[in-house]
Amino acid sequence: MIQIDTPVTFWLTALIFFIAIFGRYVLFSLVFWWLFNLSMKEQFAHRAVQTRPRKPGQHWREIGWSLITSLIFTAIALGLIAAYQGGYTQIYTNRHDYPVIWYPISILVVLFIHETYYYWLHRWMHRPGVYRRVHKTHHESITTSPWTAFSFHPIESTLQAIVIPALTFVLPLHLSAVGILLLIMTVSSAINHLNTEIYPRNFDQHWLGRWLIGATHHGLHHSQFRFNYGLYFTFWDKWMKTESPDFHQVFKDKTAS
Repeated sequence: MIQIDTPVTFWLTALIFFIAIFGRYVLFSLVFWWLFNLSMKEQFAHRAVQTRPRKPGQHWREIGWSLITSLIFTAIALGLIAAYQGGYTQIYTNRHDYPVIWYPISILVVLFIHETYYYWLHRWMHRPGVYRRVHKTHHESITTSPWTAFSFHPIESTLQAIVIPALTFVLPLHLSAVGILLLIMTVSSAINHLNTEIYPRNFDQHWLGRWLIGATHHGLHHSQFRFNYGLYFTFWDKWMKTESPDFHQVFKDKTAS
């Protein structure tokens, strides 16, 4: 991991991380937007979750909020590097420090904890007083797109960003596992906000697909507000009876052809 021991290395590291975080957002958003809204628009037009047009200038508002989100993510990443250098985290770089089986298990454990944290955080953010101050910014995008993926109020960005760094203080995580988790988070967010259902017909009934969130599942959250609070997986929504009663029918309709 990069050593930050001078002002020059600090600002250079900050720049590198910002470019990586914001650039990753732009790259995935561009790829998904080009594929499903430009290149294959006609083939996937019937799979649009929301058919209402996006608001004028919505792209640029989302990119603006995402720029701020990326700055916040960069600041938290720098804090994590400082903690690592001080010996406070459990991040390791030698794959032989822990049994090889721990590597995939650690990723699954973090995904479960992150899902649990986000589900209950998300429900809290829908409390009226909290919603107006924190979560409304994200819900201004009723018809979402990949550009919506990082479009958050700064408070929400901070609350979302702290969980994985916090876990590195108590869970041994290989440095590359942290990278994989961040990649999963980015890809999942882009897919969920795509507003185009890319999963195949009956995938919502598949042994794996029934537990994964996609564009239909999360798109209904943006239009109905009271359902589908999950991040990666549907299990908390199923367990707490907060999955939209319309989900399976809408998924069937969107994937019928």
